[in-house]
Amino acid sequence: MNNLKARLRRGEQLLGTMITTFASADLPKVLQVCGFDFAVIDCEHGAFTTREAADLICVARAISLPIIVRIPELRREHALKFTEMGANGLLLPNTESAEQARQLVDFTKYAPMGHRGVSLSRPHTDFVKQNGPEYMARANEENILLCQIESREGVRNIGEIMAVDGIDVALIGPNDMSQDYGILGQYDSPELTDAFGRVIDAARAHGKFSGVHFGSSAPLRKWLGSGLTMNMWNSDLGLLTNGAKELSTLR
Repeated sequence: MNNLKARLRRGEQLLGTMITTFASADLPKVLQVCGFDFAVIDCEHGAFTTREAADLICVARAISLPIIVRIPELRREHALKFTEMGANGLLLPNTESAEQARQLVDFTKYAPMGHRGVSLSRPHTDFVKQNGPEYMARANEENILLCQIESREGVRNIGEIMAVDGIDVALIGPNDMSQDYGILGQYDSPELTDAFGRVIDAARAHGKFSGVHFGSSAPLRKWLGSGLTMNMWNSDLGLLTNGAKELSTLR
């Protein structure tokens, strides 16, 4: 169940959420009980310390909840550190070029795919002694890499981005994308609908996958049958807020 790529290849439609605010080590357990297939720790907008992210990843691994980290920016330090913590994959925000995608692969994959540093007595191996070559080949295959498409430039170059070996998923960021198109929040606009379609088609053409992250369920439902198969809904903060608003019905 931890191998998200295998599940996507079997035709499963996966649904995750974003961890944006709360660093409690219990949170991965709560999300798993609620039925989410995976979670993404937001280290781009979120204020998580390295230790807090490591603790969340540790618990998620222990209960076999796949967990991905949205890294702050494209740097070797970020890609290596979160992968060494045991994250099942990485999400690169605002990907706009094939070169950015290639760098993500290079930082994250072992040779011959990339230049990830070799240190096997770490959380990503659960501190179990490994056969190095076998483990490294398996990690290259199983770790999932997502490029977030959030701009006109990203849509313009989506074919080249999806052609990069080692990139698995194009995840649409509709808020930033609609902002870049000058139509913030107008998810039903023809221009944004066309952009979504171009991302879906490019991913499919290269044997890859695509998805979108919406904060509410209504716009997400529209796209669930369109070929988007690795989707995200809401966040830890959003889910708490939605539940807490029921208080108004008691007054």
